[in-house]
Amino acid sequence: MKFMKLGLLTSAMALAAGTVSAGEIAVIVKTTSSNFWQNVNKGASAAIEGQSEHTMSFDGPATESAISDQVNLVENAINRGVSGIVLAPSDPEALAPAVKRAYESGIPVVIIDSALGEGAEGTYQAFLSTDNCAAGEQVAERMIEEAGTDGKVAIMSYVAGVGSEIGRVGCFTDYIEANSDLEIVGPYYSQSQMANALNQTTDVLSANPDLVGIFGANEPTAVGMGRALVQSGKAGQLVALGFDGNADLQEFVRDGVLEAIAVQGSFAMGEMGVNTVIDVLEGESVEDFINTGVVVVDESNIDSDKAQNVLY
Repeated sequence: MKFMKLGLLTSAMALAAGTVSAGEIAVIVKTTSSNFWQNVNKGASAAIEGQSEHTMSFDGPATESAISDQVNLVENAINRGVSGIVLAPSDPEALAPAVKRAYESGIPVVIIDSALGEGAEGTYQAFLSTDNCAAGEQVAERMIEEAGTDGKVAIMSYVAGVGSEIGRVGCFTDYIEANSDLEIVGPYYSQSQMANALNQTTDVLSANPDLVGIFGANEPTAVGMGRALVQSGKAGQLVALGFDGNADLQEFVRDGVLEAIAVQGSFAMGEMGVNTVIDVLEGESVEDFINTGVVVVDESNIDSDKAQNVLY
C-alpha cells in the first residue's frame, strides 16, 4: 500500500524548494549512547554522502527513557525549519504531538524502528522497521528448538510500551505460550540500561535455578544479561538468546555464552530512512511500511556475508 497526503506533499515541496541547496534532514534516535543507534548514524551518513542536495544532523537523548528530551529535539528541529525528519520514537504517544506539528509545518517525517500510536497515522510518510512481531516469533521458535517445550524461560526486556518492545516481546511470549508448555518468568524491564539488566539477570538466575532459557530483547539488555551469565557461572548451562549485534554480543556468540542473536538491519534503517525522506521531498510516492529485516546469527554463520552485513 502506498500513500501520500497531498496537502503535506505540497507544503513539503514548497519548503524543500527554498532549502534544496542545503536542506537539513534531522535524524533523531532513541539514544546516542548505543552502538545500535550509532550504526543507524552510519547508514544515514552513507545515504547523505550519496547525494549533494541535503545535509544531515544526528541526535538523540542520553538514555532511551529520557522521553521529554527527545520530544524537545523534534520540536527544535521543527523550529529551525529542517527539510525532513527521520525519527525513532522512544514513546508511541509522547512523540505523536511533535510529529503532528511537523506535519502541520510541511516537514515530512519518516519513522524508524518503533511505531507511533494509532492516532498518529497520516502524520508521517513511512514507517521503516524490523517486523518485530515476526522477529519475536523467530526467536521463540529457536528457543523451543534449543530448550525444549518444558521448564522456565525468563524474558529480560527493555522499556515497557515502546512499539518495538510490544511486538518483539509480545509475539515472543504469544508464540511460546501457543507452542510449548514453557513457563514465562518476567518480563523484566532494564530501561535499556546495561547495568540494570546485569543486576536484574543476576537476581533472576539466583531466584530461578531451574531456568532452561533466557531472552535479552535489545542490545544493552542482552549485553547485561550475557555478563550476568558469565559472572554467575551459568554461561552455557541454559539457552540464552539475544537481540541486536554489537561487538560484545558477537563475542558472546563466539564464546558460547549466547546461543544466537537476532540482528536488525540498523545500518539499513538509517540509510533507507534518509533516502525515503529524500524521495518524499522529490515528490515520489513511498511505501507506508518498509521491512528492514532481521538475521539470526549463531556460531555457525557469524562469519558469513549475510551476518557481517548486519553486525556492527
